[in-house]
Amino acid sequence: MPPTRVIIDTDPGIDDALALILAFASPGLVVEAITTVAGNVPVAQATRNACLLLEMVDPHPRPPVAVGAAQPLRKPLRTAQDFHGEDGLGELSRFKAEGGMPRYPEPQQLPATQPAPALIAEVISSAPGEIVLICLGPLTNLAMAILAAPTEMAKVKEIVIMGGAIQVPGNVTPGAEFNLYTDPDAAKLVFTSGLPITLIPLDVTQRVMLTAKLIDAVVRHINSRVTQFVRDTTERLFGVEQGRTGYTTIPLHDPLAVGVAIDRSLVSIRPLHVEVETGNGPTQGMTIADRRPIKEEWKKPPNLQVCMEVDAGRFMALFLERICRPPA
Repeated sequence: MPPTRVIIDTDPGIDDALALILAFASPGLVVEAITTVAGNVPVAQATRNACLLLEMVDPHPRPPVAVGAAQPLRKPLRTAQDFHGEDGLGELSRFKAEGGMPRYPEPQQLPATQPAPALIAEVISSAPGEIVLICLGPLTNLAMAILAAPTEMAKVKEIVIMGGAIQVPGNVTPGAEFNLYTDPDAAKLVFTSGLPITLIPLDVTQRVMLTAKLIDAVVRHINSRVTQFVRDTTERLFGVEQGRTGYTTIPLHDPLAVGVAIDRSLVSIRPLHVEVETGNGPTQGMTIADRRPIKEEWKKPPNLQVCMEVDAGRFMALFLERICRPPA
């Protein structure tokens, strides 16, 4: 079976960084492009982080990084730097190499001149029915691409979106998950586009948890540049999560979205009609799925394929095995 060709739209972000590492360590995926969007951090920082990850992993060939939207479609940007750190990667400037030089120097790779929405549409149009778009952040770039190039975007094979909460509470408000809350207007446009979408909500991502003990075991097994980065970037976050939830675990939200692109059998999927609340109130960004036990003809037709169960053990085994080896 030929590898799956993907674009990764991302706002790195610690779990975004782990997802990128997983993607580049997976021979079943070919990353055609990375596009950045404002979300966990401002878009300039997200772009810098994506370039840093590329230089660290050093895939061949190296895909372009295109800069995307700096603001949501309508509402002001609210980042998650209190969670991910000012740099989005757990304050990596704390770590020094021998001689006192930064362990993670500023990346030298320059982003592409083409804006992210245009690059997304161009890559998809160049290979009709072949490209899977994996969205790990707010959906602003995707919405802009749909608005600007609907014919080209209709050629996408699938869109895999990490976002939403179907039967569980939100993680940024009581009802909303961060990515969809950050730009609910973009999410609404995407969900009503008619494009083939698979949603990876908190219902499944919060069942795949990374612990400090697992990371320490990985580093003891293989102490590589990548595994050292995984330990460094997550170190601060474990403390944040303990203060916030009382648990020293990190949910692998974005890596699971990449995992589904690698192996769809990791999850069970249910077709559902899902809407996004865009109003200015406590339910803003909330996903409302029609799960009523009535005949389908009484409901709106499904617009998303929604992951509702995950084989957490099998995914964690895949994730840990892949981060322990260099990219192909």
